[in-house]
Amino acid sequence: MAIDYREAVRDGTIISENEYAEMVEFAGSVKDRLETLLPSAAKAELQRQAVDVQAAIGRKAAPEVIATLARSLAADLIKAYPVPLAPSAVPDYARGRALYAENCASCHGATGNGKGVASAGLDPAPIAFTDKDRANERSIFALYQVIEQGLDGTSMASFGHLPPQDRWALAFYVGSLAYPAEDAAKGEQVWKSDADLRQRTTLVSLVGERPATLATSLGDDKADAITAYLRRNPSAVVQLSTASLTLARTRLGEAVLAYEKGDRRAATDLALSAYLDGFEPIEPILSTRNHALMVGIEAGMGELRAAITRGAAVEGIRAQAKALENLFNDAEAALDPQHASMSSSFFAAFTVLLREGLEALLIVVVMLTLLRKAERHEILSYVHGGWIAALVAGVLTWAAATYLIAISGADRELTEGFGSLLAAIVLLWVGIWMHGKSQADAWQRYIRDKLGQALSRGSTWGLFGLTFVVVYREVFETILFYTAIWSEEHGWAVIAGAGTAIIVLTAIAWALMRYGRALPVGKFFAYSSALLAVLCVVLVGKGVSALQEAGWLPMSPLPGVIRVAILGLYPTVQGVSAQVAMAALLLIGFWNNQRLASAERRDSQG
Repeated sequence: MAIDYREAVRDGTIISENEYAEMVEFAGSVKDRLETLLPSAAKAELQRQAVDVQAAIGRKAAPEVIATLARSLAADLIKAYPVPLAPSAVPDYARGRALYAENCASCHGATGNGKGVASAGLDPAPIAFTDKDRANERSIFALYQVIEQGLDGTSMASFGHLPPQDRWALAFYVGSLAYPAEDAAKGEQVWKSDADLRQRTTLVSLVGERPATLATSLGDDKADAITAYLRRNPSAVVQLSTASLTLARTRLGEAVLAYEKGDRRAATDLALSAYLDGFEPIEPILSTRNHALMVGIEAGMGELRAAITRGAAVEGIRAQAKALENLFNDAEAALDPQHASMSSSFFAAFTVLLREGLEALLIVVVMLTLLRKAERHEILSYVHGGWIAALVAGVLTWAAATYLIAISGADRELTEGFGSLLAAIVLLWVGIWMHGKSQADAWQRYIRDKLGQALSRGSTWGLFGLTFVVVYREVFETILFYTAIWSEEHGWAVIAGAGTAIIVLTAIAWALMRYGRALPVGKFFAYSSALLAVLCVVLVGKGVSALQEAGWLPMSPLPGVIRVAILGLYPTVQGVSAQVAMAALLLIGFWNNQRLASAERRDSQG
């Protein structure tokens, strides 16, 4: 209506009876459809606005008035009943071209001029997408809505049966037809030379903004060129944060609606999708920008899922979802590209690698020092092979994630979760074993004979596997963080931060190896077993938390327990219980070692 009403009325006079009748029909359809919406606090106001639009059309108001009223109603409708404002992935322009040829060209024409072979006799006639004046007033989002819903009273049927990503691809292709392809090259030059334009343009603004609005700030020529380029190359503006938060908001709204209808299962799945598919992809970069905010959102989404599972009151679910919406707004502000700088990218790269690398480094250093004290230098290659293989696998993971597949939030959480639990189980045995040896006498003979026998039975590959698991788990996490950081186009700062972290980790490794070699064997085993015990408890906490985030384990919030991520402590009944159980197993193992050692000493003295 905002676009086509001007073809029906001019200066208070009807200039096209058909167009005017169409506007009257559209206004009535809007009013009728609003009545079918689910109850909400905003519904009555939306219905009032629809009546205002009907009345304005009835009195043949100026096109500018109708445009303002119609767009205001559309904006308020989206706020009250959220719908995806942008695609969750980059639209495929080539796919849009193929869909157009298959579904649209017969009526709208191969070039979009509205004169397809099936257009004869259609009333109203198919839209000419090459009409520049109309195209300047039409957003990609408006095209998407028409493709999804169709238009009552016209031959334009709904294509809602197409997947959302296909509908977005088709909308981008249709939206480009009024802007010649030859202008796209000029638009690319303007885009790359205007840093301010790049910073303020997001996928949401590209989808929702009319070219006419862009022309007010850039001028007609630049606006046309930019539109020609970006509608053919939407990947140029896609920011992971914007698309992901849009998806998170959408899934969250759908979860609340499903819960209101009594479909708790669907609400649970949608709330989980809001986290895994919407928030999880941006969690790494948000953690580097505002860690407290990231923790708050992650905890809030977990609490919402737990509330849905236990059947909390609808009003409570709505309140939790509203609180998360506000946190999403804060996250969007924190993730604004303008907040990125060389220094923030450097420190993000430095702290991420230092944090993720330290845990794996401690385990590897303990194993290497143990083998050196046992004088089993020929087995060192298995440990070195494990961490080198983990790095190679990490590079392959990065290449696959960049060029072949997308690593979903669920894949990430499951990899971290199962990797953590596997490492914790192995380290439980190793820690108890090392503590037992700290109680023994005749160290050098014992190490040479007993450890040598143990490692001759093929357990050397166990060392390789343990090293690979603990290192790859950290490499996998680091890859996801660095992929997010690198998108900020501060590549050299990221490289410098990573390089600095590697230097620090190398210095820590050298100091630990030197100190470990200087320690008496008994103290080395005692200190190492204590360190591994702590890491066991940390890893099992992280593993349970990751599987909860992936939806594989239930999540029951535990009030009064603070979250300490570095210790793997998360305030849930399941996570704390698993850590307590792991600590109990370690204590039982250590106590048994003490008991056996005391018995051996009594026997030797007797």
